[in-house]
Amino acid sequence: MNIEPRSFLAAEEAGAPADAPADASPLSPAGALAAHIEAADFPCVGAKSALAQDGLQVETARDITRGADDARIHRALARWSMLPADAAPEFRSLAVVFAGPPDLDERDFEAALWARLGSLAALDRAAGFAPEPGFSSDPADAHFALSFGGKAYFAVGLHPNASRRARRLPFPAIVFNLHEQFARLREEDRYERMREVILARDVAFNGAPNPMLARHGTISEARQYSGRAVEEGWVCPFAPERPR
Repeated sequence: MNIEPRSFLAAEEAGAPADAPADASPLSPAGALAAHIEAADFPCVGAKSALAQDGLQVETARDITRGADDARIHRALARWSMLPADAAPEFRSLAVVFAGPPDLDERDFEAALWARLGSLAALDRAAGFAPEPGFSSDPADAHFALSFGGKAYFAVGLHPNASRRARRLPFPAIVFNLHEQFARLREEDRYERMREVILARDVAFNGAPNPMLARHGTISEARQYSGRAVEEGWVCPFAPERPR
């Protein structure tokens, strides 16, 4: 296993390149994410496959409520999008694990998550990238997805105070998953079986089904990103007008 962690903070303070390797010890942010995914009963077999195939790249950053690392995170996402499919593992994810703060409740984490996603989307537009065709940039649209470097992504938020165990991590984190992986699984008639396995494992792990889960194209996936069970009539705070 190789999670290829990279640190923005330590490298910058030491005068080293921004992509210098980060601490992957079990107590580090990168190590905590790997341990969470490696747990025997962790429900997402896709994440387990990415980890086993050396397909999980971990970037570490500072405060999720601030945009100090957004430009670097965006550059990492753009590079990740440009990696040729035939040169990449079958399953791969780019995760950003933040040093803190550790005490955000679900609503505060949701606000911080969307602030980062909005800023990253604004940076993507400023860099001249267009959304991947076939996806909407309107979070109210059933075909909404994030786009970075011309590729569509599904985001998964994790933090210490998440109500669902699968989303509970000692550090705030955002995991970015390429939509093209889901499309490939559908083409190979493997998507439905994997989905069934993950849903069953999720119920066993958390004790109840996730009320936010829905198929892409039926309702906006934005409702699922933060992990909070959002209320009916929820309005997504996504605002990619400018980096912040």
